[in-house]
Amino acid sequence: MTPAKTQLIVALDVDSAAKALAHVDRLKDCVEWFKVGKQLFTLEGPAIVRELKARGVKVFLDLKFHDIPNTVAEAVASSLAIGADMVNFHASGGSEMIRTAVEKNRATRPDALLIGVTVLTSMDQKTLDEIGLPFTPEQAVLRFAAIAQKGGADGVVCSAWEIEPIKKALGSSFKVVVPGIRPGGSASDDQKRIMTPAQAAAAGADFIVVGRPILQATDPKAAALAVLAEIGR
Repeated sequence: MTPAKTQLIVALDVDSAAKALAHVDRLKDCVEWFKVGKQLFTLEGPAIVRELKARGVKVFLDLKFHDIPNTVAEAVASSLAIGADMVNFHASGGSEMIRTAVEKNRATRPDALLIGVTVLTSMDQKTLDEIGLPFTPEQAVLRFAAIAQKGGADGVVCSAWEIEPIKKALGSSFKVVVPGIRPGGSASDDQKRIMTPAQAAAAGADFIVVGRPILQATDPKAAALAVLAEIGR
């Protein structure tokens, strides 16, 4: 049986608050977590996070901050102030950037998850070679994950292929958030390092992020319930 701890985050990668809220209203009785990314946040701003919180759900604000330490710390503070329950930043910003963000905000929202981004799931060996990183994707992910943990982050975003190496190297309590999840029969779209929900859960994912396979389904709630069944929830 797959681990019951794995949680589903539905990615609200849509182009209006109306569409996002309609999906949340349809799914909130079976899904606790929803992701707000750059597309929706840029269009609708902090109000969309507040509206989601008013509906009683948890919000992963996926803006992937990457800047000087104080700027990232203040951006995380603003994210938590509007109600975000999970916030992320690029681990490539370094442990000082992460530590500054964590130390400034931990006492204010001890329940919030502060998560480092390792290597995007759209990136492969060719991409890493192009930007001059002398690592395989797994090596790069493990390096960035170690930096995130050193800075005090609660966990990282990575592909499902790196779940087990991260848990082995950094401990089972270090959270792993996994995008690039595609139920059987779904298109891979622009994701390259992907797995099914069941595979990711079996590997030890704490959270899986699923967007298009649910939102674009003929029956999004049935699609969400199918994913939940796959991960044993």
